[in-house]
Amino acid sequence: MYLSNIRTIVFITGAFVSHSCWEKWTIFFEDNGYKTVAPPWPYKNESAEVLRNQHPDSKIARLRLSSLIEYYTEIIEKLPEKPILIGHSYGGLLTQLLVQKELAFAGICIHSIPPKGMLTGKFSFYKAIWKSLGFFTSAKKTYILSFKEWQTSFTNGMSFEEQKDSYEKLVIPESKLALRDVLTKTAKINFRKKHEPLLFLSGSNDTFIPSSLNYSNFKKYTNIHSITCYKEFQDRNHFVLGQHNWQEVAEFIANWLEKIS
Repeated sequence: MYLSNIRTIVFITGAFVSHSCWEKWTIFFEDNGYKTVAPPWPYKNESAEVLRNQHPDSKIARLRLSSLIEYYTEIIEKLPEKPILIGHSYGGLLTQLLVQKELAFAGICIHSIPPKGMLTGKFSFYKAIWKSLGFFTSAKKTYILSFKEWQTSFTNGMSFEEQKDSYEKLVIPESKLALRDVLTKTAKINFRKKHEPLLFLSGSNDTFIPSSLNYSNFKKYTNIHSITCYKEFQDRNHFVLGQHNWQEVAEFIANWLEKIS
């Protein structure tokens, strides 16, 4: 338990990548006066290289959305007060679900995977997600993004060197079951329920989670007594956390948090 009155930020990692994606973000927010934690998902505490060498990993393959909700709930409940949650991609969906459980002071959803029932007309989304769901493959084995998928769905527009370096540092095996659970009632959001402040961020160049899908997610929230905000950044792909201009996004979040505090 933290023995401090300084508010804590819990960074919630998305699917397919190591929690080390938050390294620069934790430094930035600690320099701005916050305590931070960026816990790895269960069974993902090793380096990306080690985890890739363990693929297909049966322990990771058993992960479910429900177990991740329980995992982060346990982490949050050990804190002295409700934290700020900042989640990326699948972590954005987890942020929405944890805010719905009234476990957060505020939630920031960065390029969030949508909850159950949300659709988009963008073919790129279905192309990116379909293979990783692995409906015609064994759920006992993990899925890992190919470098080509990383290039087209996460790091489009970046140099080959940046794509290769980020792939080697971050990409890890993923649970097909956890990904399939996005389509189940476990991923359902009650958009009418009163909630703590939520901020949705999207990127104009995100081919995995299109900005239009993020905007639809934001617009679904209809409780007039709750704060829900949206911002689209230009020239950001799905790997917004590691693009050269990531700090502009972090600064926007810090300013938003100051306004709602």
